Amino acid sequence: MEKEAFRKLCSEKIIYLDGATGSNLMRAGMPAGVCPEQWILEHEDVLVSLQQAYVQAGSDIVYAPTFTANRIKLAEYGLENDIKGINVRLLQLSKKAVGGRALVAGDLTMTGKQLKPMGPLEFEELIDVYKEQIRYLEEAGADLLVIETMMSLQETRAAAIAAMEASSLPVMATLTFETDGRTLFGSDAASAAIALNGLHVDAIGANCSTGPDKMCEVIRTMREVTELPLIAKPNAGLPSLDDEGMTVYDMDSDTFAEEMIQVVQSGASVLGGCCGTTPEYIEKLKAKTSHLRVEKKSLTGRHFLCSERQALEFGLDDRFMIVGERINPTGKKKLQAELREGRLDLVGQFAAEQEECGAKVLDINMGMSGIDEKAMMLTVLEEVANITSLPLAIDSSHVDVIEAALRRYPGRALINSISYESAKIDALLPIAKKYGAMFILLPLSDAGLPKDLNEKKEIIHKILDRALELGMTKDDIVVDGLVAN
Repeated sequence: MEKEAFRKLCSEKIIYLDGATGSNLMRAGMPAGVCPEQWILEHEDVLVSLQQAYVQAGSDIVYAPTFTANRIKLAEYGLENDIKGINVRLLQLSKKAVGGRALVAGDLTMTGKQLKPMGPLEFEELIDVYKEQIRYLEEAGADLLVIETMMSLQETRAAAIAAMEASSLPVMATLTFETDGRTLFGSDAASAAIALNGLHVDAIGANCSTGPDKMCEVIRTMREVTELPLIAKPNAGLPSLDDEGMTVYDMDSDTFAEEMIQVVQSGASVLGGCCGTTPEYIEKLKAKTSHLRVEKKSLTGRHFLCSERQALEFGLDDRFMIVGERINPTGKKKLQAELREGRLDLVGQFAAEQEECGAKVLDINMGMSGIDEKAMMLTVLEEVANITSLPLAIDSSHVDVIEAALRRYPGRALINSISYESAKIDALLPIAKKYGAMFILLPLSDAGLPKDLNEKKEIIHKILDRALELGMTKDDIVVDGLVAN
């Protein structure tokens, strides 16, 4: 399915997803501790019956049971060498079940291994893990991809980048938020939406963890920062154990469907169920909500940046905002000496002091002799993220340094800056577009400073036109007027 076709579909009506897979398979006899993918392939009729029931209930999109069929998880069962066969067979099994009456999404989730520094995984290694699974899912005929039940924004970013680079399929992404409105790794709903919007996913939202009532605030928060379709796939309330030791949920299908009306009113237009829900829940959900419509909300004129844990919104009518630029070795001999020694004491001090003094964004520049600037930039990004949640501006004279930083940065950064100099604009604008970064437009050209106001305006419009041609918007740009006495 083409991305534009998917977005058009989502704009025309409420889209219905399926409900739970895992909890229903366990009810059907799948024991704890087995490889779910292998068990399904040994009991194909159970999965086919379940997904046929979801289609009958009204699901427009059914998730293939490839949830943990990535190389890392399959290795726990010694099945990593059969990753292609497992993904292809499972995807095709879902295709058989729906019989062309619904779209089938290739399903991806967290691998169970954490990224550095908390775990052993390198960021690029994780991207490759997701790329491998995505290629097999697309080869098997997936109509779209879904990245779901994500507790880490950075791991979600890795999957989204993998999808962007390995596939042309539409991508949905949902994270799991706790009752405090944050993921287990501390990301808030606004930051998640801003970051993933920048990585060109086609719908975003939340699944699992809570019932519909607790999901409303997450959806409302996301609606304030993105115009993308919003997904809500909550649990059937809260879990508990019954007398036989089975997990059960406290919300019946009628209550679930009734409470999902508020979720739609909060802004969600892609609806389904997670743990504890059955085809009955989807059928009643559709009956209760299919007549509703979500009003489109325009965010034109608003600008959004974010770190992994904090969002920043601003517009032309807002108060003056400070960008702290002290984390820059130019003219700072003591900082230069520390960086050459691999020490970051002053970096941490400057980050904390600037936030305390009211900075809303911190500029990071590691341009100096005697160090590997790219490696140091990545190290400093990680260090600063441990000290402050402020969004960051990436500042370098080298295109490869900026790209490496944007790829790794777990949020939406500001590029400082892009001028009309041929060495800059041709390389940096596509990078800004790819990673969804905002940029400072600097009205310089190969001829140097503009000689007058008219030339300055001409350069600004040339850069703007090039950015718009790439699919960016005016809201992705902050103009530096180069005010002079």
